[in-house]
Amino acid sequence: MGFLDNLFPGRATSFDTGVGASHTIDLTRRRPTVSLAQQGGATGNLRVNLSWRMRTSDIEGRSRQSGRLLRNPAQFFKPEAVQAHTQGMVNVDLDLGCLYELKDGSKGVVQPLGGFFGDLNTAPYVKLSGDDRFGAPSGETIFVNLDHKDEIKRLLFFAYIYDQTPAFDRTHAKITLYPSNGPRIEIELDERAPQARSCAVFSVDNSKGELLVRREVRFVYGFQAELDRLYGWGLQWGRGYKSKA
Repeated sequence: MGFLDNLFPGRATSFDTGVGASHTIDLTRRRPTVSLAQQGGATGNLRVNLSWRMRTSDIEGRSRQSGRLLRNPAQFFKPEAVQAHTQGMVNVDLDLGCLYELKDGSKGVVQPLGGFFGDLNTAPYVKLSGDDRFGAPSGETIFVNLDHKDEIKRLLFFAYIYDQTPAFDRTHAKITLYPSNGPRIEIELDERAPQARSCAVFSVDNSKGELLVRREVRFVYGFQAELDRLYGWGLQWGRGYKSKA
């Protein structure tokens, strides 16, 4: 039985249904916030998905190069210039994480690094479903149990590159929020930050029972500790590793 079956035992799992589910809200610089309550999605399980792919410019560049070789076969015997972060040289491992703070003052992180996968039915009510290391179409997913929203003070969702290769500029990454009801919400990581290793993507603040999603998209050159300092979480950070799989 998989993780999704544990969420909804005894019945088929369907997330992308409900009123307005076919509609998408894009959070941008001009429209950075949306209320989950006003969209009817402030209860049930909020699914947050990170997906990514290599930018098509890398593929197109290779196609153009192949065309030049056909026109001038002598170029085939010349050594190829080495370029950093081409699609064939970079194996980007983007991870999805979430900093949380509960109303009782407890704080922590849910992320693949260190095996902090969280829990959905008990504190922190945030659960990582798994670690995608290869950029599969399903990406990585974190669930938030909004039936316990009164116990959640704030959340910060972020993405980072585990292997320390700064390649955000070569990936097309997107985070999609699937509330239990109402339209899905999309945030594109479309700003070029070639040397960045982490990005605070969006926050969720609980103010007087109102869950406000705010687009952040702030790239930083460090990792979780730097995001912590930017948003004032106050956690202690150490070197972490993934288990070999």
